[in-house]
Amino acid sequence: MSFGNFARKVRDPALPYRRRVSALRSCVQLYRPIGFHATLSFLQAKAGPFHADEAALLRALAVLEASRSAWHAELRAYAVTRRQAKQRGERSPHPGDANPYTPTLWYGARREAALHAVRFWHQRRLAALITDDGPSQDLRECVQMCLDANGHLTPAQRQLLSHCTDQLTARLQPALWADDRAAYFRTRDLLTVAWHLEVATRDEPRSHQLGAPISES
Repeated sequence: MSFGNFARKVRDPALPYRRRVSALRSCVQLYRPIGFHATLSFLQAKAGPFHADEAALLRALAVLEASRSAWHAELRAYAVTRRQAKQRGERSPHPGDANPYTPTLWYGARREAALHAVRFWHQRRLAALITDDGPSQDLRECVQMCLDANGHLTPAQRQLLSHCTDQLTARLQPALWADDRAAYFRTRDLLTVAWHLEVATRDEPRSHQLGAPISES
């Protein structure tokens, strides 16, 4: 079923309330730019307790729809840019170019949502991902510094984040998947946290080789 069909169910007062909440979760399954559970958490922070309050439920849907609409506008702009590039003979995007087809940030409130995602991971999952190795320890330090400064890092701290991200990215290779899938998924999740940090602490998101999918947490 499409996002629009689920959205209509959210708005339908004739349906049992639990089904309407379930329909919102289905909308989030289809558009979850900061991960499924983090997106639900952000919607609750923005709209209120939508699991029990109809006005909050409708506000949450409106917040989600606004971001999704902004993403679609970005997709249309990207399509125009790509057509122009192809007319110039550039058949493939440059590896460093931003590609919006898989949303990895919250359109319309990217820094706010990314900082919320950092807090979400810090509270729910990060401790279980950290080991004694240097990159994950550095990432934990960056997360704490970001949260202490309400979404800001100094240039030196950003350099530390970039360094640990590069080290984690180097690990995320097919060989790691073949040899140790638990380590692969742990590294992928750490890179997801690093990406949220990157978005939360910069005025403009930096195109990075970080290609790990946003976790479903």
